[in-house]
Amino acid sequence: MLQLHDVSVGYGSHLALAPVSGAFQAGALTAIVGANGAGKSSLLKAMAGLVACATGHVDRGGLGPAQVAYLPQHAALDRTFPMSVGDLVGMGDWAHSGWAGAFFPRLRGRIDAALGAVGMAGMAGRSIAALSVGQFQRVLFARLCLQDAPVLLLDEPFAAVDEATTRILLDLMLAWGREGRTVIAVLHDLAMVRAHFSHTLVLAGGPVAWGATQEVLP
Repeated sequence: MLQLHDVSVGYGSHLALAPVSGAFQAGALTAIVGANGAGKSSLLKAMAGLVACATGHVDRGGLGPAQVAYLPQHAALDRTFPMSVGDLVGMGDWAHSGWAGAFFPRLRGRIDAALGAVGMAGMAGRSIAALSVGQFQRVLFARLCLQDAPVLLLDEPFAAVDEATTRILLDLMLAWGREGRTVIAVLHDLAMVRAHFSHTLVLAGGPVAWGATQEVLP
């Protein structure tokens, strides 16, 4: 579904990621691991179409922008914008409703269901500025539920969140995998990767290993 053909990423004269080639297993959970500065986030952004490839290209198998969901690191997001939880979640349906879709009454049932799935039931009217880091991450996962994309790219989805939030979001991620979605996540917890992710890509400024997790991370 997603194939990399000699994909490298650079920022000015700095090469953040040396060429990577390979294919992500459709319907599988794949972890991208490596030290800080290994090129993990750069690769995810290239796959999401947010940065240009310095070399090569990403083959998305004909998937449109709305069919590849991207969750950035929480540190890259501004939570001071005056918006309610429900409106932020509703933005996940932008491909069908446009950016004003969050305000359409027909979405309210889906928004409430998505918030319930992440343990945030009844909080649609709260301001996002009033949320903790863990609560905000739950809301972003609820927005992914509304986007309903077959491919999900998640950049450090469990960073700086509490154990209860990690458990809820991991369960949701595993449910997406059982539904046949392709989930690709940048992670640091190798025990979690070994326990739940069937495939792993190891980066260190370029590809080190890519394949079944039990072989890549014995």
